Amino acid sequence: MITSSVIADNPKGIYMSLQDDNKAIVGQWFDRFWGKTFDASVIEQIAAPDMLLKYSLHEPRRGRADIKNFITDFRAAFPDLNFWGTADLLAEGDYVIGQWEGGGTHTGPAFKDFLAGSLSANTGKTMRFTGVTILKLKDGKIVEEIGLDDGVACLTQLGILKAA
Repeated sequence: MITSSVIADNPKGIYMSLQDDNKAIVGQWFDRFWGKTFDASVIEQIAAPDMLLKYSLHEPRRGRADIKNFITDFRAAFPDLNFWGTADLLAEGDYVIGQWEGGGTHTGPAFKDFLAGSLSANTGKTMRFTGVTILKLKDGKIVEEIGLDDGVACLTQLGILKAA
């Protein structure tokens, strides 16, 4: 299916499929929101105004302001936070699926956003875990990001859960 949209940085004006368009948008989101260098402008540019962000480790977030507050606090607590893709993105219709790995070291302020517990300031503990995320797009904006992550590994590494 060919859409009438052309990606802005496509100087030859080659039309791309909806799936290619959506993968390009998600690629930008992963790089600029979850990647090593955070760019807050990506939230206004790519997230739908009422976007849902949902992972097992945190309360669901809804809307640009809530998502921005979440990622700002997460990155303050884990200044080296970084996630990257570990496989090609898959797309079908309005959905894109990504497999990833990442984490960071808690060297910042206390962090109370984990559903299973919190961290006091600057614990120095490192988390590294994997997951899969399904994103739904509509009209070039991400309306949902729902992920399944290895939260047990993450919380165990941070000392919130105790290994048996």
